[in-house]
Amino acid sequence: MAEDHIKSLFGETVLTKVGEESRTSEKLKNKHIGVYFSAQWCSPCRLFTPKLTKTYHELKTKGQEFEVVFVSSDGDESSFNEYYGKMPWCALPFSDTERGDMLREKFEVRGIPALVIVNSKGEIVTTEGRKMISNDPNGLYYPWG
Repeated sequence: MAEDHIKSLFGETVLTKVGEESRTSEKLKNKHIGVYFSAQWCSPCRLFTPKLTKTYHELKTKGQEFEVVFVSSDGDESSFNEYYGKMPWCALPFSDTERGDMLREKFEVRGIPALVIVNSKGEIVTTEGRKMISNDPNGLYYPWG
């Protein structure tokens, strides 16, 4: 079942706002998901996040089934909360470092920012999500696979 694959990636719940959680099976059901590896201390990340935010809103406006899950590389929860507070999408809880490490390993993330797009079954659509967003900010070629 596709929901099981998504839960195996992101766990039972994801944050929807700082401190609020939503069931992964409900929030991410039947959606393409951008797994966004980023951190507040990273200048290229801080430059890319507004671009991703624009594309995210564009896709939502078009009714596309797309969600982003932020996977933080911040060093402390305060930095995570401040950075995530500017994002309109989901996040792994900061405390779930094991899951974040598992996702970095699974998707072979070697640097940030990185954006991996997966389908509703958790299968990789592209590991070049950052490039796709930069080249297609309006999401005309979504889901970029």
